[in-house]
Amino acid sequence: MSKDIRTKDKAPSSLSSAPEDVQLAVDLIYLLESNDIKPEIALAALEIVKKDLESKIQ
Repeated sequence: MSKDIRTKDKAPSSLSSAPEDVQLAVDLIYLLESNDIKPEIALAALEIVKKDLESKIQ
C-alpha cells in the first residue's frame, strides 16, 4: 500500500508483509476506532462503499 496511516507502535513488522487487503482492513479498522465511529454507522457506510466498488468492477 502506498499510504500507511499506522504508527510504528501500532504496526507489527509482520503486517508489512501481509496481503494488501489485510493491510487495508487494518488501516480502516484503525481509522474507524480512532475516530470513535459507531459500528452501526461504519457498517452502513461500508455497505455503500461495497456497492460503489462492485458497480465499478462489473
